Amino acid sequence: MKRFCKLFCVVLFVFSIVSVAHAENEVRIGVIFPLTGSAASTGQVLLEGVKLATDIINNKYKLNMPLAATEGLPNLKGAKIKIIVADHQGKPEIGMAEAERLITQEKVVAIIGCYNSAITATASQAAERYGIPFLNDSSTSPTLTERGFKWFFRATPNDDLLSENFYNFLNDLKKKKNIKINSIALFSENTLFGADSVKFQQKYADKYGYTVNGTVLYPAKSTQLTSEIQKLKSYNSSIVLQTSYIADAILSMKTYRELNYAPDAILANNAGFNDPEFVKTLGNDANFIISREVWAKDLANVKPMIKTIADMFQKRTGKTMDGSSSRSFTAMIVLADAINRARSTEPEKIHKALLETDIKGSQLIVPWDGVKFDAKTHQNVLGKGIIVQVQNGEYYTVWPFNLATKEVVWPFPKWDKR
Repeated sequence: MKRFCKLFCVVLFVFSIVSVAHAENEVRIGVIFPLTGSAASTGQVLLEGVKLATDIINNKYKLNMPLAATEGLPNLKGAKIKIIVADHQGKPEIGMAEAERLITQEKVVAIIGCYNSAITATASQAAERYGIPFLNDSSTSPTLTERGFKWFFRATPNDDLLSENFYNFLNDLKKKKNIKINSIALFSENTLFGADSVKFQQKYADKYGYTVNGTVLYPAKSTQLTSEIQKLKSYNSSIVLQTSYIADAILSMKTYRELNYAPDAILANNAGFNDPEFVKTLGNDANFIISREVWAKDLANVKPMIKTIADMFQKRTGKTMDGSSSRSFTAMIVLADAINRARSTEPEKIHKALLETDIKGSQLIVPWDGVKFDAKTHQNVLGKGIIVQVQNGEYYTVWPFNLATKEVVWPFPKWDKR
């Protein structure tokens, strides 16, 4: 019996050493995206962006970005990033529950997520309660950084900045092409993302002297939009500013065609209109949509590293890199850089390192001036937006004009003239 107890103690001791060594050699980061449900196609590419960034961090690459030249996190003895993935299914309550599970059971030291603003709002509440850093990669509702949270940080530009970009674009376009705009209509899904978008679109319409003569809000994940689009059509506006996730974006385009509705321009608020499934599903009917973006492959003309990473992404996944995956990729690089500089996985030290983040634009694959978080709101103050247009099934930068690779097609061609 004594020999057995002695042997058991030795085994337990060895197991403890192995467990500690294992723990020291990996840094567990939670990742929460919509991997099933109506936004699953977006969630999948978001996850692939994180996976590619993790591979670059954990292995050696000749790239001008943080942690690419080393294996793992050099300040933590080469510890590798391990991502722990969760699916929020497009449901706020599941997002919160998964964040709690990742923190309490999976023992993650930080979380990235969650794409949908309404779900980022609930999941980040859980991180706030437990005192765990939460880095938002792609949710754009401005209110997320107005809650006074200590542990919440956002890398992507928000809808305040991106809404103003629309009107900067229109002002520049009027000067360049001498176009006339009689009025604007706002068309949006009714979750936090849509409600905030409409608020800021109206704010900047007022600031820049544009008339909004109607707003139509519809229930997210609608199965038909005929009555809403008939109402939209009745406003007879030159431009529609639209905010929709992927299923609604596709449904609305089909309905536009059925009702033969073609305003001078549909300016899309990213999201579903930039999802890989949008062009894949609609084919030629996706052409000529104009959308705000934070990334485009054709920007490789001014930043060659974009093509390098986009090609790596294509080879790994068989999919085209897009604005969503480029932002989740960037978020993982930013978070890992902070953990490495913190020289620790302690939440307070990671928090301090995030506040001290100062990554240059030349080290990013997005066309931002860099990443630097505001001390109070924790919003990245160096983010920027661009405007793209779908032409021949591809997204091309059309604004700012100094970065444009294609002339914008204006007005939106009538359906029977295509």
